[in-house]
Amino acid sequence: MAPWRSALSLAAGFGWALATADAPLAEVCPGALANAIPARAANASAGSDFVQQSAELSEAAREIAIAEELIAGNLPGFLRRLWPVTLAAPRDDLRVTICVMPDYLALGSDEDFLRLPMALPTAIDIAERFGFVLPTRRMVDAIYQEAEVRLRPQPLPPGEAMRSTAYFWRHQGAIQAQRAALRAPLGVLIAGQKKDLVLTNRLLAKPDRVAIYGWHNRGGRPIQPLSTVHGARYADYSHGVRLVSATAFVGGEPRSLLEVLEDRELAPLVSDEGPISPEVIRIAEGNPQRRR
Repeated sequence: MAPWRSALSLAAGFGWALATADAPLAEVCPGALANAIPARAANASAGSDFVQQSAELSEAAREIAIAEELIAGNLPGFLRRLWPVTLAAPRDDLRVTICVMPDYLALGSDEDFLRLPMALPTAIDIAERFGFVLPTRRMVDAIYQEAEVRLRPQPLPPGEAMRSTAYFWRHQGAIQAQRAALRAPLGVLIAGQKKDLVLTNRLLAKPDRVAIYGWHNRGGRPIQPLSTVHGARYADYSHGVRLVSATAFVGGEPRSLLEVLEDRELAPLVSDEGPISPEVIRIAEGNPQRRR
């Protein structure tokens, strides 16, 4: 049985629908969109192993370790099955469908994984290597609205520890407990558990910062408004990296999502700022000069 059909069968048993359109997931968002992600090695570290291995590392060393693991393909299989999310203009038939990972980037296996906050340069590097980009604020809102499972944000006490691997694992446990209580299977589109790293034109004025947004509450309002307070290499337990395929579909036809973000007619569908500046797009494309 094909992987996406297995996911459909599992979800059906819990009463979850695994498609946001008439066609199955694999027809709307072909599996080939994730082909640039390397296969996970049989001896790759599990999420709990990485927590132990990185417990004493500096933040900089941990960031290198995260990049190495993900670049090698050490991420759970369920993240490779992309979900379609369609954004439409309210008064005409103009529609853009983006294909998104069902959850935030994580390290490990389906059975034992860790959702990983990471610095913006690392996130952009991983996205570019895998053929993905970061979302905009409008995409984050649309993903939340389309999500089959909407979790309640679970903030932890603030302080220096919030940037530690131990805090990452603690928050992972809280998310997993909430997901288990809802009996939500892996592979369904899930939202509300993290803030997002996003693309925004505000990065033009603050090129050394990271933009974060989201962590929607049950009423659909984000706890975190768009912020560029933190430096580009800052990451704490509340941050997540949701990847969006660099291939979007406009009227069913494949288009570069980065080109869509620059298009004056199409950009307003996927960005509440209108067109995203080519400078920001160059950051999203993995320009080697993006960060020093």
